[in-house]
Amino acid sequence: MPPREHDHLGYATLKIPLWQQYSALSYQHPVRFMGSCAQLFLYYVGYGYLQELIFTLEGFNTTAWFLTCYQFLIYALLAFLQIGYAGLNQRRTTYRSYIILAALTVGTMGLSNYSVGYLNYPTQVMFKCCKLIPVLIGGIIIQKKTFNRYDVAAAICMSTGLIFFTLADSKVRPNFNTYGVFIVCMALVADAVIGNYQEKIMKLHHIPNVEMVFYSFMFGFLMILFGILMTNNLFPSIIIWNQHPLRTYGYGFLFSVFGYLGIDIVLTLIKEYGALICVTVTTCRKAITIVLSFILFSKPFIFDYVWSGLIVVFGIYLNIYSRNQAAFNDKIAYFVKIFFGSHLASKISTSTTPRILPI
Repeated sequence: MPPREHDHLGYATLKIPLWQQYSALSYQHPVRFMGSCAQLFLYYVGYGYLQELIFTLEGFNTTAWFLTCYQFLIYALLAFLQIGYAGLNQRRTTYRSYIILAALTVGTMGLSNYSVGYLNYPTQVMFKCCKLIPVLIGGIIIQKKTFNRYDVAAAICMSTGLIFFTLADSKVRPNFNTYGVFIVCMALVADAVIGNYQEKIMKLHHIPNVEMVFYSFMFGFLMILFGILMTNNLFPSIIIWNQHPLRTYGYGFLFSVFGYLGIDIVLTLIKEYGALICVTVTTCRKAITIVLSFILFSKPFIFDYVWSGLIVVFGIYLNIYSRNQAAFNDKIAYFVKIFFGSHLASKISTSTTPRILPI
């Protein structure tokens, strides 16, 4: 009996590698979404674990800028390989734009790495969650912007949660260093500025993500290398790293690869599912990173960390709601319809224009 046509098709499908079958899935397929979330958790949990692990080496905090220099070099090389694979050979914007972007990238990533030597890692992560605060303050002071009530409430919640989280940290850590708080605040300011600048030049020049990554990290690497040479920090850092090559160069390489892949999957989530879903997933990832940090690195723990962290998370979602009110209301209405009926759901899903509060 001759084989049926669909048998041939089934056999052909089995011969296709699993990763190609996964790549061919529509972004609406649940397996594709779960796979993207799993990748994000894997990359960033690994990134956070290795970052904290490296800083457990004695004297490593003095080489934080060398770590950032090494990280930028790995990022630039990986982006260069990706550009060659994609066949991109034409720069879309000026070197001046990329140099500005590189300086901001150095500020946010370099200062963030540097702060780990002075701060409890969960505190550093919590600060990094609160980019809205410098965005809102800068918008009010520099651009005379107005913000809606949800943004204002979100900033207040984040500020309150950060204050109590930091106070809790100072209670349980006798060597708590306020200099670390200052450093991570500066990283936060740079992080707030870089997002706006990236969005501006990407929309203006239609720049591929990989091109922006390559030039910003290549110029950033040269800036940091020049800085550590001028401060006589290059060779002392190399001496310290050579004492533990596996835990410095090896872990640093893995740390950089995880970070690069994490950037790529975040951009993919934003492109395929939108900022709302992406922020939800990344917020869950940060919460898990904090929990794992307490478990794996045996830190003292008090309940103040929990409720102050929840205040910050509430502020994050107020900020998301302020920019995605229609999407949020539709989802809330969907669940209300299931449990309470369509009459109440129709009131919730009615779109209203966000009220703006002058400040």
